[in-house]
Parts: sequence; structure tokens; C-alpha cells
Amino acid sequence: MGNIKKNLQERSNITSVAVNNANEIGKIVRTHRKMADLTQLGLAELAGVGKTVIFDIEKGKSTVKFETLLKVFKTLNISFNLNSPILNKDLENY
Repeated sequence: MGNIKKNLQERSNITSVAVNNANEIGKIVRTHRKMADLTQLGLAELAGVGKTVIFDIEKGKSTVKFETLLKVFKTLNISFNLNSPILNKDLENY
């Protein structure tokens, strides 16, 4: 998996992007998968998920489990970050 991460890091200049729906996540995953020269089956095997999951993600299906999506992100070296003005404040009081 190290070669996949290295390949993706070298070929990508984008550091972050706003995502508004499952279709946009699917496009990002498909782009990263192709840049890594992986088939859907190959990515599924590396991520430890079924091939149908990769197909569903890339088609923008919104019923994919969040934990499963995170496995695929990790395999493709995609980080998931939350940004919010509230996160900059002390949340321990809530």
C-alpha cells in the first residue's frame, strides 16, 4: 500500500476540497482509485471491503457505512477533516 500512497501524493496538488454530497465523494474516490492504477476489485481487496462497496461509493450511494468509507479513504490516503467555527472553541463545556 505504500506505493499507492506515494503515487497519489506525487500526482496530486489539491490539499482540500469541500464536499456537499455522496456523488462528490464518489468522484473523489474514483479519481484517486484510477490515479493509483487500481480496479474496483483491487481497491476493495486492499481496503478489506467488498467490491460492491466500492461500486456503491463511486455511484454516490449514501447508504455506505461511515466506518467502511473511512477504510477506503485510508487505503487511498484521503484524510477526512471537519471544519467548523465551533470546533475552534472549548467544547468541554458541552
